Amino acid sequence: MKGTVEDEGEAIAQDEQQAEPREPGEYHVFLLNDDFTTMEFVISVLMTVFHKSLSEATRIMLDVHRKGRGLVGEYTYDIAATKIAQVHLLARQMGFPLRCTMERA
Repeated sequence: MKGTVEDEGEAIAQDEQQAEPREPGEYHVFLLNDDFTTMEFVISVLMTVFHKSLSEATRIMLDVHRKGRGLVGEYTYDIAATKIAQVHLLARQMGFPLRCTMERA
């Protein structure tokens, strides 16, 4: 037996609600400590790739140094992945093993 027109209208309304675009997930980006990357290079990366001020870059660098990792920012997946790739490329070019990761916020 077929449903009423009202039932079909409700089903269409529910489908439209489910199809609404959702906000993209946010990811925390972290720099990880190592024994070889210089503090100056970490600050430079934070200022160039992540557009941090000198004071903010210094604070994050000290977190990386003291705590083993430092939160750089919160970004959508695509932006986080791009920034991580930029960090790894710069580090490789300069001969540093600096690593950067992301975690779902």
